[in-house]
Amino acid sequence: MSELPPMNTVKRWLVTTNHKDVGILYLATALFFLLLGGVMALVFRAHLWVPGGTGLLQGEQFNQAVTTHGLLMVFWFLSPFAAGFANYFVPLQIGAKDLAFPRLNALSYWFYLFSGILLIVSFFQGSSFAGGWTMYAPLNVPMYHPAMEATTGGNATILGLVLFVISITIGTVNFLTTIHRSRAEGLGLWNMPMFTWSWLLTVWMMLFAFAALLAALLLLSADRILLTQYFATDQGSGLLWAHLFWFFGHPEVYIVFFPALGVMFETFQTFCGRRLVGRKWVIIAMVLVAVQSFLVWMHHMFLTTINLEIKTLFMATTIGISLPFDLMVFALIYTMVKGRVRFTTPFLFSLGALVLFILGGITGVFLGAVVLDYEFRGTYWVVAHFHYVMVSGVTALIAGLYYWWPKISGKMYSETLGKLNFAVYFIGFNLLYFPMFLAWETPRRVFHFPEEIQIYHQIATVGAFTLGASFLIMFATFIHSFVAGPDAPDNPWEFSRTAEWSIPSPPPLENWSGRPSYASGHLEFVDDSGAATDGGVAHGQGTTAEATVTHEEEHADHASIWPFGIGVGTFVFFLGLTGITPYIIEFAEARGHDVIGTSAEPNVMYPALTVLGLAMMAVALFSFGREEFNVPEMAIAERWPFGGVGTTKLGVWFFLASDVVVFGAAIGAYIFARIHAGWGTWEPVPPSSMAGLFNTYVLLTSSFTVILALVMAERKNKKGLLGTMLATLLLGFVFLGVKAWEWSEEFAHGVYWFSEMKYSLYFVTTGLHALHVILGLLVAGFMVYRIFTVDAYLEDHRPVEFFGLYWHFVDIVWVFLFPLFYLM
Repeated sequence: MSELPPMNTVKRWLVTTNHKDVGILYLATALFFLLLGGVMALVFRAHLWVPGGTGLLQGEQFNQAVTTHGLLMVFWFLSPFAAGFANYFVPLQIGAKDLAFPRLNALSYWFYLFSGILLIVSFFQGSSFAGGWTMYAPLNVPMYHPAMEATTGGNATILGLVLFVISITIGTVNFLTTIHRSRAEGLGLWNMPMFTWSWLLTVWMMLFAFAALLAALLLLSADRILLTQYFATDQGSGLLWAHLFWFFGHPEVYIVFFPALGVMFETFQTFCGRRLVGRKWVIIAMVLVAVQSFLVWMHHMFLTTINLEIKTLFMATTIGISLPFDLMVFALIYTMVKGRVRFTTPFLFSLGALVLFILGGITGVFLGAVVLDYEFRGTYWVVAHFHYVMVSGVTALIAGLYYWWPKISGKMYSETLGKLNFAVYFIGFNLLYFPMFLAWETPRRVFHFPEEIQIYHQIATVGAFTLGASFLIMFATFIHSFVAGPDAPDNPWEFSRTAEWSIPSPPPLENWSGRPSYASGHLEFVDDSGAATDGGVAHGQGTTAEATVTHEEEHADHASIWPFGIGVGTFVFFLGLTGITPYIIEFAEARGHDVIGTSAEPNVMYPALTVLGLAMMAVALFSFGREEFNVPEMAIAERWPFGGVGTTKLGVWFFLASDVVVFGAAIGAYIFARIHAGWGTWEPVPPSSMAGLFNTYVLLTSSFTVILALVMAERKNKKGLLGTMLATLLLGFVFLGVKAWEWSEEFAHGVYWFSEMKYSLYFVTTGLHALHVILGLLVAGFMVYRIFTVDAYLEDHRPVEFFGLYWHFVDIVWVFLFPLFYLM
């Protein structure tokens, strides 16, 4: 399927893989979740009009509203909203026609959408998650939170987050591969536009930070659904959750804010009429922040039992990470001073974001000091500081929406309405959040507060509704623009210089027919011989399927239904998993294990949905693999520092780098728990170390057969390739068979994953590895089918190599697991 239906049809949006369409889907969906999270905020702010908890909501309703507001805004709005801009404009800014893996880009969106739907569904399953957006242990497990004891709604929220993180990981790998492999000729890393630079560093942070969150959520899902004991306080540890979550959580602040910074850099340059002052030093500062962001997580844990020396060290790293931000702030200020400012709507929002971020940064210094943090932690001071930082990022992203609206829609908006929007927004923002500094003694996430600070809460509530009204003005502005606004020129901004402004508004399907090049030192479009042409594309092509390209053999596909199909199947599968817990409780109680808390009655619908979802995923994934989908690679491109690595291979490497963190976090949890319990108090869990040793030899041998398979593919030996791949499959099944024997031996002696903490660690960690083996066997089985039916991989052996990279990684992980679990 290569031709796209018209944009005014539903089918277009279900099958599209074009980066601009996916960007619009991200933007629209993120704005929907903004409205949903905003309604939650207005409800609990109205509840806080009076002290004493006598307002609109009951206790657990308040907790659910606060929790889902935080989750929606941090996860389902902020990063995806920035991802919408990145999807639309990063390929345009670097001279690419699309992302490296268009179908995976579409799959990332559908996982994002269905993850949010899972969160919404949770409200209809008894109770959504109510333990705060940070999901602190032990309140994140049912046995310590009576109002959500094993409820399917709480499970749906956590599994929705798991699916969201999978979406983020797919998108991250895609963007990293694209930016490092598909930059136009002459466009070195140093010369990339600032928004692309900010997004590149964002996805580098995402690659590792969200992997840590994925590991934490998988362990939490095991606790909630399978009754393991990672975070239960009798054997597990709430401190373990804090380490895992904040290793993600603090980089997340910069993951959210960096794209906003990129928008600020672009708009300041455009509307000050000059290049960003100290541009190279700003980039260096951003790189330093991206690296340091992983070294400050414990400043969120100053109130824990971590010793003072470690806390002091992390206080120093916290102060250190503020210094590069000082440089960025001064760079923006000096750009204004040395430029000629035009106070357009995008610039007003960017300037407002800068002012708010400065206030947020200054108030954050208080929290970076151990002694002051003891006083302020858990109060509205943190709430106010957090929102001054995070929502300043929202402010800049709104600037981006106004800035790029003419390019996306082809229409200009009313500056009068835009400036009114900014005025109401800025007043509402400060009315809402500044009084919280004055009411700082209010405990966060609690609806009780002293009567003497009621006036501050009432001002904040008025500010909340004022801020909400500003978004209504914003939507009205864009609706008016789309319906009745004048047509936008290709470049409505006098001093904008990035590549997206060199083509029509809105851009055509293929972006440009000529090849963008910066070889001469500035942007120009060249033909196949390298001679300059008169521009990128013919005007008036629009965004329909009729847009043409220069050469038929370079035609790229832009449509596939299977990403949507995989998304639907995964959603049904995850929805089924949300209701499995009652069956696990029955299983545990039947074997004499007491389970704290109660649960809903088992409902056969959920196992049925689980099986149905698996079947739907199998069909969709199989069809996805069989589909012919052409994505031409740029013949001439800047690819440093990965010039010698192919596009798909680089994508595999990035995925494995993320998976290293997932396994690292799981193994780190094992080491943490053993030290917490006293390392020598645990004996190895598996019944036989010889079985583990045998499995080690089996996996190492399977790595050798994969290498032989690659040799056979290179020699175009079909029988040899088929035989070695079948041998790999057989060895993988032998490994799983031995593992099944091990587990059955434990079960026969009354040992299960919910028995004790050490058994939870063994079953979950080795089970996570076994899941990777199963996924590898499914891929290998599909490859055997392709070899047998269409003589695949004989002309192009690279897929065998890519599979080998994954399989070798799985084997290497086992080499670490074997001594940890079988010998120590």
